[in-house]
Amino acid sequence: MSSASRAVRALTFDVFGTLVDWYTSIAEEGKALGRKAGLSADWNQFALDWRAGYGPAMQTVNQGQAWQTIDVLHRRILDDLLARQQLTGLTEQEKTDFNLAWHRLHAWPDVREGLQRLRRGYVVAPLSNGNVSLLIDLARFNGLEWDCVLSSELARQYKPSSEVYATAARLLGLEPGQVMMVAAHPQDLEGARAVGFRTAYVSRPAEYGPVQQAARTETPVRDRGFDYRAVDLLDLSNQLGLP
Repeated sequence: MSSASRAVRALTFDVFGTLVDWYTSIAEEGKALGRKAGLSADWNQFALDWRAGYGPAMQTVNQGQAWQTIDVLHRRILDDLLARQQLTGLTEQEKTDFNLAWHRLHAWPDVREGLQRLRRGYVVAPLSNGNVSLLIDLARFNGLEWDCVLSSELARQYKPSSEVYATAARLLGLEPGQVMMVAAHPQDLEGARAVGFRTAYVSRPAEYGPVQQAARTETPVRDRGFDYRAVDLLDLSNQLGLP
C-alpha cells in the first residue's frame, strides 16, 4: 500500500460508465419498448445519442441555467430524440418509464464484489451527476452497498465543476487529499485532482459498445499522472492491498 493510499480515507465513484453499463442497458430497454410499441429504430445508436446529449445539457446548468436534475435533463433529451426520429405513438406513461431506464442500469460484473472489498478499508460513496433518487434506485437494483450517497445535486453543479468535489469532501468531514475519486473518465479525475483529491482510473473500454471499444486506446490515460490505473474494481482492490 502506497503512502498516497494510506492518507486516503474515502473513495468516491463515478457511476455512469464506471460502475454501470449504460450503453447495453439503455439499448436493451429501447429494444423491449420498440417490440411492445411497434417502433422500429436503431436502439444501439439511440442509446449513444441519448448519452451524447448529457454533456451539453449539464454544461448549460454549470453556465448559469436554473438547476435541473439528470432525470429532467434525460427526459428533455429523450423527447427531442423521439421527435427527431419520428418515433411517435408512445403514451406519457411509456415515455416516463423509458426515462427511468437510467434508474435500472446494470452494474459491470466486478462492481458488487469490488465495492464490498474496497469498503473493508475505506468509506465508499458514489459521487455522480445522477440525482440522489436515481443513485438510490441503482444501488437497490444492483445490490450495491454504500456508506452514503453523494451527488452533484447536493452542490447544484455538475462535474467536473470544482464545487461538486469540494462539497463531497466537506460532507464527508475530510480534507480533499483524504478522498480518492475513482472513475473511467479522465476529465472527471482531472476535475477532482484540481481540488486536491487523489485519483484512480478504471478502464471501461466497452462503455460505448463494441464498435467504440475497438477504436479506443489507453495511451493518453497513461500520460495523465493519475495515482492508480486499474482494469476493474477488483484490480484496484488488489493494488490497495485489500483481500
